[in-house]
Amino acid sequence: MRYSKAVQTEIGILQLTADDEALLEVKFAERRTEDAPNALLLRAEAQLIEYFAKKRRSFDLPLRAEGTAFQQAVWRAIAEIPYGQTMSYGAVAQKIGKTAAAARAVGAAAGKNPLWIMIPCHRVIAANGALTGYAGGLQRKEYLLHLEAQSVQEQNCQYAQK
Repeated sequence: MRYSKAVQTEIGILQLTADDEALLEVKFAERRTEDAPNALLLRAEAQLIEYFAKKRRSFDLPLRAEGTAFQQAVWRAIAEIPYGQTMSYGAVAQKIGKTAAAARAVGAAAGKNPLWIMIPCHRVIAANGALTGYAGGLQRKEYLLHLEAQSVQEQNCQYAQK
């Protein structure tokens, strides 16, 4: 059985979908849908609220993203990009054993990512540092990157004051 939950965030509504075993989809939605959550979706909602409040840097939820072997490899590499950091599409390609010339294919795979934020494709940028290609919209990508950078900066300031 599939379950759903809409989560209101600072940058729009996130529509979450899960089954009894894993989170299947996290995407921005134009409007709220009727909720039919399970315990996993309630945990996901709580973790997303913590993420947006700068109190969570990683998620500990079972995820299942369905895609091709190439897409799966790209998503695994993207999931390893540390919070508050970015990586170019070409660097992701190299991380999965391809040449930097596969950057466009990496971008296409990132665009098919069904688990936005959980698999942080917003952390993948152009080689020149430009923000490109986020299925949720570039304004949201910029917001997420700024949120994470701000959180890292705040933590660094706390350590410096100790």
